[in-house]
Amino acid sequence: MIPRIIFSEEHEIFRDSVRRFIEKEITPYHDQWEKDGQVSREVWLAAGTHGFLGCSVPEEYGGPGADFLYTTVLLEEMAINGVTGPGFHLHSEIVIPYILQYGTDEQKRAWLPKMVAGETIGAIAMTEPGAGSDLQGIKTTALRDGDDFVINGQKVFITNGQMADLVIVACKTDPTLGAKGISLIVVERGREGFDRGRNLEKVGWHAQDTSELFFDQVRVPASNLLGGEGRGFIQLVEQLPQERLIVAIRAIATTEAALEWTVEYTNERKAFGKSLSNFQNTRFKLAEIKAEAVIQRVFTDKCIELLLAGELSAEAGAVAKLRTTEVMCQALDDCLQLFGGYGYMWEYPIGRAWADNRFARIAGGSSEIMKEIIGRDLTGTR
Repeated sequence: MIPRIIFSEEHEIFRDSVRRFIEKEITPYHDQWEKDGQVSREVWLAAGTHGFLGCSVPEEYGGPGADFLYTTVLLEEMAINGVTGPGFHLHSEIVIPYILQYGTDEQKRAWLPKMVAGETIGAIAMTEPGAGSDLQGIKTTALRDGDDFVINGQKVFITNGQMADLVIVACKTDPTLGAKGISLIVVERGREGFDRGRNLEKVGWHAQDTSELFFDQVRVPASNLLGGEGRGFIQLVEQLPQERLIVAIRAIATTEAALEWTVEYTNERKAFGKSLSNFQNTRFKLAEIKAEAVIQRVFTDKCIELLLAGELSAEAGAVAKLRTTEVMCQALDDCLQLFGGYGYMWEYPIGRAWADNRFARIAGGSSEIMKEIIGRDLTGTR
């Protein structure tokens, strides 16, 4: 209906390679990963070999030095194909940017090449049992002791938590200063006192390992601090617009895929002697979803352009995340309804998408937090 103009021929060639990779390296194993609760290490190494990890990492640190549109292609194709196992997007476009933006040259050279290769898997630990969207309320501490920080606390709902070799941990380096006392510190696998709890059993995203993390007198060198003591909250705020855009990109791609599945199904499925698509209610529902999808696609692509130009604001990122995820969840519910009983079966992609993507209205800040960000910008309050 409205042609997309943000991609070049090179991006579409890349899209073809991503599709082949998913078909060969992910789809045949995804059912087993869902039973296991996590993916294999091999798929991470394969992704690294194919250049699918850390697309934005400069060549000097082992990456391809590509633009965010390559990441967009990956996000879209994984969403369309219902890939929820490998946490590539979090590793590549949420964890790695913190190291790129705030890390020293020494830190970048130590960690990024292995992350690009899939040898080191990354995670970020912000959420705690008593602190989710309100990051100022975190209790985990990292207190200075000579040349080290000593970390104590607990994190929860950590994507890649079981498999992660490197975790960026949001800590209070000065518990008396509130948000100004938060710092980001890298903790590597194998540090004494750093333990993983259970692999959490979720409603969806069954192949994605999501874990509790525990820190009991974990000692790390001060050189693992990212970007300066007391700068953590500002760093988190600076990176959240991109994280929210990532959620939006997956959401609109999922909406479009669900619409396509449902159009095909309702054309084929018969009821009362005619196809479901011949019923006015079916056509109206599909038309509503199409109209919303077109609007969200145009706005999301504009936000991608703004990100590429370094101009994506917190408010625009919040609007994108809020509307795409709300529209997606409603669309998935409507589409599942049109599938009838078959839609509720795990073997059908619509059922999986419905269960997997409900979390999108929570991840990266809940819909209510997005409304608060937008409302504060409108009224000039803080």
